[in-house]
Amino acid sequence: MPLLIVVPDDAPAVLGRSPALDRLRTLAEVRYFDTLPQSAAELMERIREADVVVNIRSSCRFTREVFEACPKLRLLSIWGTGTDNVDLPAAQDGGITVTNTPGVAASSVAEHALALLLAVAHRIVQQDSAVRVGSWPRGDAGVVQGKTVGVIGLGAIGRRFAELGRGIGMRVLAWSFHPKPIAGVELVSLETLLSMSDVVSLHVRLSDKTERMIGAREFELMKPGAILINTARGAIVDETALIQALSIGKLSAAGLDVFSAEPLPAGHPITKLPNVVLTPHSAGITPEALEAGLQLAVSNVASFLAGSPAHVVVGPRAAIAPGGSAS
Repeated sequence: MPLLIVVPDDAPAVLGRSPALDRLRTLAEVRYFDTLPQSAAELMERIREADVVVNIRSSCRFTREVFEACPKLRLLSIWGTGTDNVDLPAAQDGGITVTNTPGVAASSVAEHALALLLAVAHRIVQQDSAVRVGSWPRGDAGVVQGKTVGVIGLGAIGRRFAELGRGIGMRVLAWSFHPKPIAGVELVSLETLLSMSDVVSLHVRLSDKTERMIGAREFELMKPGAILINTARGAIVDETALIQALSIGKLSAAGLDVFSAEPLPAGHPITKLPNVVLTPHSAGITPEALEAGLQLAVSNVASFLAGSPAHVVVGPRAAIAPGGSAS
């Protein structure tokens, strides 16, 4: 039978609007779906005969049950960096290679994190709303130059954000699971970072080690009036504890692109807080980053079919790579 590549979940469509899909079709027969599977059973039905799957949406969960239902599957090519929707040990046990697209959205996400920080510190959203209704508030914005920013996670995004922080005159502290010296960045313990930072920005991947790693204890360690920025994953933060810290003024504000439930439900408590700026998990979806990531996901398929897998997170003969763990 001819090789079959399945794209089970391009909704809303990004690959379908990209030249990358035409390129994918030059590699093998492609079965393309522009709707999300509504259950694990529907996902399994779509990919049951696939040799290769190109995963677009992290809402699709690739569990052991899913892998076991797909006996021909040999490659799962993920568009994006995060692999928290994939049971990596199950993929390895099944002889399935998993690849991702690291680094392509680093500048986009880091710039978005900086934009959230500046919007929060300078109260841009609140001032915009006030001016639109005839008010003229002045003198309540903050300056971040000379302040300390703590960067949690030094992958490609965290490193780029650290550079941006230094570029606007901030002192940069950092903590990482895999620390590497960076010029102008002080590596410290997590507790020291939390207690000394005016701003804490999260840049780790979601994993068993990072789920709810920032909770009530960590908020208590932070400076009164500190700012939290999260462009990583919502589940890294205990959202209930975050809402409490914002409500009582322990944190002065937060800039959030990610949430425990996405899309964020209407009327969610966090939407009622006046000291947050919210965006819809859009930090990495600039046109430039989007196209680069899609092209790399297709390149990963081509490399695998040519016998030279690239950007491997986990493979049948390789342990889980750094791309599949927290930074």
